[in-house]
Amino acid sequence: MKQEQGIVLSVEGGLAKVKVGRHEECGSCGACGGAQQVVVEAVNDVGAQPGQRVLFEFREANVLTGAFVVFILPLLMGGVGAVIGHFMAPVLDASGSLPYVLGALVFFLLALVLVKLFDKRAAQKQEAKPVIVEIIDG
Repeated sequence: MKQEQGIVLSVEGGLAKVKVGRHEECGSCGACGGAQQVVVEAVNDVGAQPGQRVLFEFREANVLTGAFVVFILPLLMGGVGAVIGHFMAPVLDASGSLPYVLGALVFFLLALVLVKLFDKRAAQKQEAKPVIVEIIDG
């Protein structure tokens, strides 16, 4: 489990929105569009309130799975689509690179749909969310 610190912005039910500063591990990612602060939704079993600095932990396996689905899966699916386009070219009586490009595009778009479905499903899973383990101050 990896631990991070952040400041609670709001509390709703058993969840808290925690503002976390970016660090060297996410500095080169670019997924957050250059934002200096990232807001995560964490399970709030310790009763943290807005304005408090907290320590929360998350499973690194969840981060790795998410990174694979978001970054690697679309590339793999695009490659699979290109290969399928190659084998479909004679059936479609197409020549040139058009079957490769269309196959790659269709499968890449399918991968984006899968990423969106993964995101919705992961957002609903309580065990996938970070957990606040300690109130540091505030």
